[in-house]
Amino acid sequence: MAKFALGAALRPYPSADLAMSPSPYALVLDDHPLVARGVAEFLRSRLPRMEVAVAGRTEDVLPLVAERGAPAIALIDFWLAEGAALDLIAQLRQHCPSSALAVISGDDDPNVMERVRQAGAHGFIHKQAPPETFALAVEALLCGLAWFEPPSHSGQPPRSRDLPVTPTELGLSMRQGEILALVLQGLPNKRIALQYDLSESTVKEHMSAILLRLGARTRVEAITRLRGRRLVLPSMGEL
Repeated sequence: MAKFALGAALRPYPSADLAMSPSPYALVLDDHPLVARGVAEFLRSRLPRMEVAVAGRTEDVLPLVAERGAPAIALIDFWLAEGAALDLIAQLRQHCPSSALAVISGDDDPNVMERVRQAGAHGFIHKQAPPETFALAVEALLCGLAWFEPPSHSGQPPRSRDLPVTPTELGLSMRQGEILALVLQGLPNKRIALQYDLSESTVKEHMSAILLRLGARTRVEAITRLRGRRLVLPSMGEL
């Protein structure tokens, strides 16, 4: 399993004897429908034999598990409407000790990843990770390995194959470019709205226009389409 050895050393995590769901499924929890749907679609494309259940609220998770049994893997957004998902992770570890639990987030703060690890999660996947890395992480977790990839550092020089592109070149307004920059960092609409003092509905309108301009249906697809390019904002430099 050496191919999964990105970042910190991967190690098997102990599993319990709790019976898994009769029909293995993946659970996705994200309170932003576009993100949740994008992750679910990606999982279905990579794991065609596994069902994918999507929850949009924290309170929906445990009833879903009680009804369907423990998931093979659960992917949980760190920042939810109720705050950080640390309590939910601890609850799932108690109710689903044999499930692989991973947090997905746009936070680069190493302390966030460490708190996730201490809460009992088996993995931490960055939202800005390329699809190939996301797929490797899921595969590693399903194989019983832990996945904690160190965050990327913005101070590192960009890869030479990444071409700079401005919002204008993408057919976007400057505001749409600013919002896209935060999307590429993995931030949800609510935090983007707070960042720019906008209503969440305004951010959603901008997101719809951005997806339409990029020819994408979801955030995940938009991020994938921008691979190999660096978004450049006049006031922020390269992202």
